[in-house]
Amino acid sequence: MRIWHHSFTVLGNLPPYAAALQEHFARVAAPGTEVVMHGMHPGTYQTEYPGNDIKFAYFQTLHSQQFVMGAIAAEEQGFDAFALATLPEPSLQEIRSIVDIPVVGYGESAMLAATMLGQRIGVLLFIQGMAGTVERNVERMGLASRFVGAHEVGFGFTDVLAGYAGDTAPLIERFRADARALIARGADVIIPGEAPLCLLLAKAGVNEVDGVPVVDSLAATIKTAEMMVGLRQVTGVSPNRRGYFQAKPPRARVKELLGFYGLNQLPNRPG
Repeated sequence: MRIWHHSFTVLGNLPPYAAALQEHFARVAAPGTEVVMHGMHPGTYQTEYPGNDIKFAYFQTLHSQQFVMGAIAAEEQGFDAFALATLPEPSLQEIRSIVDIPVVGYGESAMLAATMLGQRIGVLLFIQGMAGTVERNVERMGLASRFVGAHEVGFGFTDVLAGYAGDTAPLIERFRADARALIARGADVIIPGEAPLCLLLAKAGVNEVDGVPVVDSLAATIKTAEMMVGLRQVTGVSPNRRGYFQAKPPRARVKELLGFYGLNQLPNRPG
């Protein structure tokens, strides 16, 4: 089984994070599963911090066309699944409409795993302005009644990246304090939002706070992809193609329009 992983970061700009990500995938994937990492094209962002763009809805939509091209490339290159490995999951529904291989989202996978671990779900984030996107996606999944809220942690992206090369204890304690605030509001499952934060906690072995589970969203994404591929292999199940949101457009026209808007100038295998 081969899974095309696609990050919202330019992985080539973040070597310690990319190396830790590769190590984590090797640990959580089942024997025989190959997770092939991809990121955004070099030059996508003005700095190494994607959050300066991701906090704006339009920029998410614009950048998401790289995920569209990645999913098409994944299917055409024989991958078994496409993993949209970012919490906001821009264009997830649209991507599912253009390819037949299983497409799994990071936030959705974490949320569905959380529903089997507890009743009330809380999310912690370091990107300012991301809470609204998470709330919208929770509504799309039909889980609003089980959602406590999405709140910011007391540190940022640069702090998380520094943790890959230094002492993580202060960050983990701050995360625990913010998790306890969500627990006090009724959360009995915690999702660490963005993948760099999730990975930092996973590396440190943090899987609970005061008995409340902390979901490894990256592991949940890979395991969901494996499950969906397995279901397809043993039952032949395929995506729904009825209705406006699921109807599959002609591949030739998709590529024609990507070319019309100049989006096909990017390589199919982002760095």
